[in-house]
Amino acid sequence: MKRTVHFGAGNIGRGFIGALFSKSGYHVTFVDIAEGIIGKLNEEGTYQVKLATEKQESETISNVSGLNNLHQENEVIEEITHATYLTTAIGPNILPRIAPLISKGIEKRVLTSDEPLYVIACENQIGATDILKGHIMEQLSHDVKSKMEGKIHFFNSAVDRIVPIQNHESLDVLVEPYYEWVVEANETIPPVTGMTIVGDLAPFIERKLFTVNTGHAVIAYLGYLKGKTTIDETLADENIAEQVKETLKETGAYLVKQYGLDESGHLSYIEKNIERFKNAYLNDGVTRVGRAPMRKLGPDDRLVRPTTEAQKAGLSYSYLAKAIAAALLFNHPEDQEAVELQNMIKENGVPYVLKKVSSLDESSPITEEVVRQYEELKK
Repeated sequence: MKRTVHFGAGNIGRGFIGALFSKSGYHVTFVDIAEGIIGKLNEEGTYQVKLATEKQESETISNVSGLNNLHQENEVIEEITHATYLTTAIGPNILPRIAPLISKGIEKRVLTSDEPLYVIACENQIGATDILKGHIMEQLSHDVKSKMEGKIHFFNSAVDRIVPIQNHESLDVLVEPYYEWVVEANETIPPVTGMTIVGDLAPFIERKLFTVNTGHAVIAYLGYLKGKTTIDETLADENIAEQVKETLKETGAYLVKQYGLDESGHLSYIEKNIERFKNAYLNDGVTRVGRAPMRKLGPDDRLVRPTTEAQKAGLSYSYLAKAIAAALLFNHPEDQEAVELQNMIKENGVPYVLKKVSSLDESSPITEEVVRQYEELKK
């Protein structure tokens, strides 16, 4: 039987990537430290993926099991030696933590098998698999590295599916109907239902990150400032909806210029995604979407990267600057990063934070515009 090892047994792992492998005839071994979820996967061996629609259509996902990497390290290593795919949906910041265990699995794999292993990090991060590969390679000896050639393959990918926080204890997952999984590969790899292979990922991942992720974040941060609870409720505010669209026109101008995208086609893509965000059946909270603001304000993430690229290209970025300012005002007390961010601003000021968190020079035009917008939003 075909097998895959998937790190991350959370809602995205179960409701998206793991589900696609199961539908493709793979046995999916989820690896996670959440003992409750791992226990249920082993006890029940099946769960439902429900669509966020009026009818709430559902699909049974079976042939799954789980391992806890905290105390089942040897079992995880053994699974890696037999898998066709190794994937992640665990958060970019967790990749360095799982790399040592994956490297042990790869070491045993290359010493005992000539069968290829395909590694794909399914994260909202440009070059996530390259990042994971770098951490893995740091752990391996020269001898093991020399034996990896032709056996261990690493592919970057772009993933897109909205999966809100679930307020129940079952394994069942509520997801939006739409999804996209694009993998960059210039060779034939084993087929997986729902996986699209492309030769150049850059236009796909940046189009997705700087439309879907940027748009989602803008809605969340502007909605939070207005006291909104959910994403769809926020978009019902016509003023915010217009600001979101104008922000995505700014990211779109960069994408069109950088990758030669069709301008009218990209505008349709923006409109389609705004309609996705309006899905009231997702009941997606602004605090979920806005969580971890320091990561989202990173230099290569959804807010700052398109802003710096627009500025370098001589394009408008005023709405993007406002989005960054709104993120700086996200002070949700239950979010650790939000609390840390507010403390940094209080102690050192916004320009310092933008330099420290976003790698923006304190005297740059972007910083000046963000500070101006920040002061306006505070009023």
